[in-house]
Amino acid sequence: MIDIMLVDDDDKTREGLVFMIEQAKELRCAGEYEDCESALQAVEQDLPDVVLLDIAFPEGKMSGLDAIAKFKEKLPDVEILMLTVSGDMEAVFEALRRGATGYLVKDIDSDELLRAVTEICEGGAPMSMSIARQVAESFRRDSPCDVLTDREQEVLTKLCDGLNYQAIADELFIAKTTVKFHIKNIYRKLHVSGKVEAVNKVLKGCPHNRS
Repeated sequence: MIDIMLVDDDDKTREGLVFMIEQAKELRCAGEYEDCESALQAVEQDLPDVVLLDIAFPEGKMSGLDAIAKFKEKLPDVEILMLTVSGDMEAVFEALRRGATGYLVKDIDSDELLRAVTEICEGGAPMSMSIARQVAESFRRDSPCDVLTDREQEVLTKLCDGLNYQAIADELFIAKTTVKFHIKNIYRKLHVSGKVEAVNKVLKGCPHNRS
């Protein structure tokens, strides 16, 4: 059983996500909160395996980005899965740099949510198809240097096509654990050692030109 804490200020979003969680026998809602402050107060009592965390909260409230490190301080092993309507790449980079393990958009269905939560608990780094496409486009358009290996590019392309880890493994004739390894590397190369370097290297491209 995977215990999930849900943190989102939108009542309808929380209601829908709780419904999806409760429909999956492998998942359990450890607690739902409308702001990060309340969630942080309860996290050591709820002891979630995964925190589904929105990025944007009303003015005056702690942002999801600022809450990531605080959750990690209280529960170092907790996995943070960002869940947002935003596909803004700077937000993706920043969330990953601060310790989030995965990034999904809110229009996912119950199967994708279950798959993402399961993958993150198995050591993966889930990325929704729409986010994967933006990541791929960022590398392809703005990074003239070979940031990704050929195999990492293949894996990212399969993610863009909507394939899950097992399907990617089957198509590329590699182990599922190898797929997870490559996706972890893609994330690592996204945020490099910090936001500024990541934006410079990926969004703005490397300083040298290809011959």
